[in-house]
Amino acid sequence: MSHSNGPSSRRTATQSGGVEPSRKRARALGPASISALVIARNEGANLAECLASVSWADESVVVVDASSRDDTLEIAQREADGVVVRAFDDFASQRNAGLEAARGAWIFAVDADERVTSGLALEIRAALDASRHAASVDDRAHAPCSGYRVPIRSVVLGRRFRFSGTQDDLPLRLFRRDRGRWVGAVHETVDLSGAVETLREHIEHCTIPDLNTFLAKINKYTTLEAIKLEQAGRRPSLFDLVARPIYTFMKLYFAKQGFRDGWEGFVFCSLSGVSDAVRHWKLRERLASAGGSER
Repeated sequence: MSHSNGPSSRRTATQSGGVEPSRKRARALGPASISALVIARNEGANLAECLASVSWADESVVVVDASSRDDTLEIAQREADGVVVRAFDDFASQRNAGLEAARGAWIFAVDADERVTSGLALEIRAALDASRHAASVDDRAHAPCSGYRVPIRSVVLGRRFRFSGTQDDLPLRLFRRDRGRWVGAVHETVDLSGAVETLREHIEHCTIPDLNTFLAKINKYTTLEAIKLEQAGRRPSLFDLVARPIYTFMKLYFAKQGFRDGWEGFVFCSLSGVSDAVRHWKLRERLASAGGSER
């Protein structure tokens, strides 16, 4: 893999290669420095805008799956401070590869289809300044925070969701690099040591622009989830194939009032239920191929 030696001295790393220093890496990063970490695959339509929304960070590192078929890699090499190219195995490993390449004291994780608002950027800087101040106070009552949860607001199928989307999600997205590491092959989370607080400002999640994207995403994630279930020794049941999908739809559409998100809400809730059935049917097929079918 050749290095990008453009005007910004950005660097590219492969799984087996080293990291070429950039101008930002040539200087020391302080105790409140931030590395914005993005994982991306076939995200040419989203990546440039995502990176522009984290341009306030001290460093941006993009982990790109080597099998991207669009211009994701070219955009990353042009716009990011660093690029790590590696074959995809699972989401936690992708993010941890970026974690190892980053040098900021803090890691801020965003997805390629997410955008950081100016309000969130200002709040993050203020929170880290406060944390740095707390670290200088010799008092347990002022123990510094190790991580922050960030609200998510989603636009699904072109509509801003207020009920059945991710408006209640509070993922841990900002944390001290020396205190956390991602775990989990699918829907990965941060295993963090230390106190966690929650920010008020949110990330804009511009996800699932159309039905084809939604169906492709369901196919991708249900395969990964079926593999995870198989590794955990799970067996599909009638409940998983019939009752669980209905329960998911009822929870999203009625309990969370997804009907108030219009027709887009109905489609989202319905296909979310379908994905439950699909992942367990794929598990059934995998077990059958391995000779473990219960037919």
